[in-house]
Amino acid sequence: MSLAEDITPSYTQETDPPLPKVDWSLTRTRDRALDGPIASCVNNRNRVLDLGCGQGDLLLKLREEKDVLEQGIEIDGSAVTEAISRGLSVVHGDLEKGLANLGDQTFDIVILNQVITVIRNPVKILKESLRVGRKAAVTLPNFAFHRTRFQLALTGRLPVNPSLPYQWHDTPNIRYVTVRDFRELCYRMGFKVHKEVFVSFRRNGQVHPVKAWPNMRASSALFLLSL
Repeated sequence: MSLAEDITPSYTQETDPPLPKVDWSLTRTRDRALDGPIASCVNNRNRVLDLGCGQGDLLLKLREEKDVLEQGIEIDGSAVTEAISRGLSVVHGDLEKGLANLGDQTFDIVILNQVITVIRNPVKILKESLRVGRKAAVTLPNFAFHRTRFQLALTGRLPVNPSLPYQWHDTPNIRYVTVRDFRELCYRMGFKVHKEVFVSFRRNGQVHPVKAWPNMRASSALFLLSL
């Protein structure tokens, strides 16, 4: 069953300037690092909305493992085409324009995987996600990660690592957030935090769980939220 008929993204292409091309393949390691913990937040047959779903790797995993009723929204037209070719229900849309055409509590869970740092109004998209979904699974890179701090302090240069794989001049990130910052935002907005998962990357690229001092020791974080 597809949920595509429920979604008509509210945006107008003709007034928007063309977006700069981003090589999203650079974020693949980071983007897939928390797929397991995200999947653990999803129940069988849940209605799932993945915002900024790319080619649908996570949605495909959830459909195969949890038999979810999936829907994705993605701004990259070529990624949308690839996702559809895989049999996924994905539509082309701009998250900056909001989710106004979606009804309240349409989905059991909304996924924002590494999304909030690349949009202009992250608070709006978080509030909208928790309006259209009962819960939201949010992942983000932690800019307070100790290697990031040390590299900036010792070299005076912005870091490039698995969580922040771009140079300063071609990064899609327009926001910078830390674990502590996001926790404070959730507190101020009245969001309930049901689950937190933190990871870092070893030098060989392996994902390592972080249990203590996540604002210093984690390079990426997952928060499961509700109102």
